[in-house]
Amino acid sequence: MSMIKIQGIAAAAGIVIAKAFIMEQVPLIIEKRIVKDVALEISRFRRALESARIEIQSLKERTFQQYGAEKAEIFESHLLILNDPELIDPVEGHIRDKQMNAEFALQEVAADLVAMFENMKSAYLKERAADMRDVTKRVLSHLLEVKVIDLSEINEKVILVAEDLTPSDTAQLNREYVLGFATNIGGRTSHSAIMARSMEIPAVVGTKNILTQVHDGDTLILDGSEGLVIVNPDSETLKDYQIKQQEYEKKRAEWAKLRNEPTLTKDGAHVELAANIGNSSDAVNALANGCEAIGLYRTEFLYMGRDKMPSEKEQFIAYKTVLEKMEGKPVVIRTLDIGGDKELPYLELPKEMNPFLGFRAIRLCLELQEIFRIQLRALLRASVFGNLRIMFPMIATLEEFRQAKALFHEEKAKLEAENIPVSDSIELGIMVEIPSTAMLADRFAKEVDFFSIGTNDLIQYTMAADRMNERVSYLYQPFHPSILRLVKMVIDAAHREGRWVGMCGEMAGDSTAIPILVGLGLDEFSMSAASILPARSLIAKLNLAGTEKLATKALGVGTAEEVQELVTSYINSLDAKVASKVNK
Repeated sequence: MSMIKIQGIAAAAGIVIAKAFIMEQVPLIIEKRIVKDVALEISRFRRALESARIEIQSLKERTFQQYGAEKAEIFESHLLILNDPELIDPVEGHIRDKQMNAEFALQEVAADLVAMFENMKSAYLKERAADMRDVTKRVLSHLLEVKVIDLSEINEKVILVAEDLTPSDTAQLNREYVLGFATNIGGRTSHSAIMARSMEIPAVVGTKNILTQVHDGDTLILDGSEGLVIVNPDSETLKDYQIKQQEYEKKRAEWAKLRNEPTLTKDGAHVELAANIGNSSDAVNALANGCEAIGLYRTEFLYMGRDKMPSEKEQFIAYKTVLEKMEGKPVVIRTLDIGGDKELPYLELPKEMNPFLGFRAIRLCLELQEIFRIQLRALLRASVFGNLRIMFPMIATLEEFRQAKALFHEEKAKLEAENIPVSDSIELGIMVEIPSTAMLADRFAKEVDFFSIGTNDLIQYTMAADRMNERVSYLYQPFHPSILRLVKMVIDAAHREGRWVGMCGEMAGDSTAIPILVGLGLDEFSMSAASILPARSLIAKLNLAGTEKLATKALGVGTAEEVQELVTSYINSLDAKVASKVNK
């Protein structure tokens, strides 16, 4: 068997070597039948729904125990689908009116709903198509009495190879035996990639055709850092990767030693490494990975996957729990950031042609003030249990910040009048994700306590390129000099007024971006928990004066490629100096 190299997308770092386990989809063969006893057929459909509910509830509880509330919320969405009249009523209508068998009726209705979701511009709604397919397959398996593969039954060390992994699939993975996975489809922000990073399982996604090139039992090398899968490697390649694997594990061991260390450059300059989280379980994981703060608590997860707004009490408990777990370390909590790719069905907002530029985040909160005031009250009540900082998202104008700040002070005054204790040291900041805000940073800096740069949106708005659109994805360039200049503008404006600046987009944890951001003077880097220790290790190698020179050069070039070349050259020079000292 000749060696094959398959390039995909690097989804989760690490190198693993094991036999391939092909996840074959069980064919669900559905034929249309005429049924005479309609009531019996509807009853059969409802029993299948109930069986699926029991399974999904079990998966939800298992996921909560292993990975926390945010990941478990995926299955709350699945439970909502199983109870959705827009799915159930048409299926039962087809059975009743067309005397159609339940599985054919379900397939017809689900296919229409999947097509509707896939044609929507919202990335969040497109993900609902995958959820609908997952749930439908589970109900159909019960109707057809076909056993769906249970990945938790794998009992030997393997690399899983599949078309894609659904939420149900990933919840069943046993990390002791599934060492990594590779899929035909997916990207860095797909569900399977996010879960892989949470579980710290090396993964390569988006290979397009790996299933046609790999057979059960083939020896695979999976390099999740490079997005590479090598099938049936020759002895020399296998030996090389065994050495690389050992080197990577040594790195992980070295990173672990930095867990309780401050984040310092080689010449003693300090920056703060923080974590992005979605719930209190994530905070525990962030602390285990050595975070010095929470730089972004995404509160929208409290509102999603349910059929009504979370109460003030529910929110208070959630915020209080995170603040207490952090034991005085700073916690930046972002107010409700709904809209764009995140929708709340129970709000029944009108559909928009371009939701990313529409009625979302602070715009929604300032109009639907009762929702916003409840969240502010919950935050204020929780503030006495830790070091709270509140951040308003999607701020485009000074007026928006002033309005949000005024509502904050109104609710604070009401609570104080009720003799409810609140902190007097809450910092109020904004996300810088709109170019207008970056351009006016000098004025904002006179009124805010801090900035946090949300690069995911700042990049797509600056480059006028939807980051979810594959045809223009080449324009999503974090290292483009125009982006770096905006970042510098914000940092310089803040520092002139004695304010601090963080970054909570993906760029903050990127090893190419970090040396430049240190040189630009970024004060706080907020990233996924798994990125913190590698980032701390990298920063420890950097010299502040060297990164400042690097940043100046990067601001002076014309393309993202030139910036990347500058960083690569700089890192190579650092490695060469280390090697030279070792050889001496």
